[in-house]
Amino acid sequence: MPAPERIPSRSLTEAGLRTLLAEGELTVLGQVRGASNAVLYCTVAYEGEERTCVYKPVAGEQPLWDFPDGTLAQREVAAYEISEATGWGLVPPTVLREGPYGEGMCQLWIDAEEEAGHDDGNGDGPPPLLALVEDEEPGEGWKAVGFADVGEGRKALLVHADDPRLRRLAVLDAVINNGDRKGGHLLPAPGGRLYGIDHGVTFNADDKLRTLLWGWAGDPLTAEAAEVLDRLSAGLEPGAALATRLGELITAAEIDALRGRVESLRTSGRHPQPSGDWPPIPWPPV
Repeated sequence: MPAPERIPSRSLTEAGLRTLLAEGELTVLGQVRGASNAVLYCTVAYEGEERTCVYKPVAGEQPLWDFPDGTLAQREVAAYEISEATGWGLVPPTVLREGPYGEGMCQLWIDAEEEAGHDDGNGDGPPPLLALVEDEEPGEGWKAVGFADVGEGRKALLVHADDPRLRRLAVLDAVINNGDRKGGHLLPAPGGRLYGIDHGVTFNADDKLRTLLWGWAGDPLTAEAAEVLDRLSAGLEPGAALATRLGELITAAEIDALRGRVESLRTSGRHPQPSGDWPPIPWPPV
């Protein structure tokens, strides 16, 4: 697969990027290996503008026992819609469109600065977001997730950075009921932005939250998060624009469950804790 190109210097608005992704000509360059579903690396060109993107055709989705077949692309778009409604911009521009292999999700490619869990050793890359440490407690600037088996009968403490960008993402994941927040789904981008990707297993009506971002479990939500949840609650009222858009992507029962999660977070005023009914950490975690 060719090396990803950086986004050209000429900028487009969020709406312009969505138009480009939705209306542009898709050209498949290769396949992203290692994914459980078909993930195609493409260019998309429209009215003189071109970007790289990811195209995930519905036809390439593997069946899951706990999600209806052929719905993962819509869930990715729904996650983007919620991200935009928060104002945090945590999910790259994402649309549902026809492509060379039928309908699918098309998302702007993010050229990450460095692997989210690794430092480049030179002090030039972004600080690592995840780490394994030998200590019993996390150090300053880190939040504990839990102990992980690292082989030969040894365990290490898995920690993530005490980073406000990650904390926002933890709130988003709780809202969309993300069943697969792994380290490889965190993309630090130029300019200090952090994106989350791979949101196909979201919005289930049952509790499916599995994430590496449990470091704030039980802690009070920030004032910023509380305001965002208030806006989401209003946007999810029947007839509101956000609720209407989500109705095109997920089921009525899933929207009701989404409303319930938002109201539960507003009422408790705290980050959720693992329910005990579902494995709380995805495997593999990175």
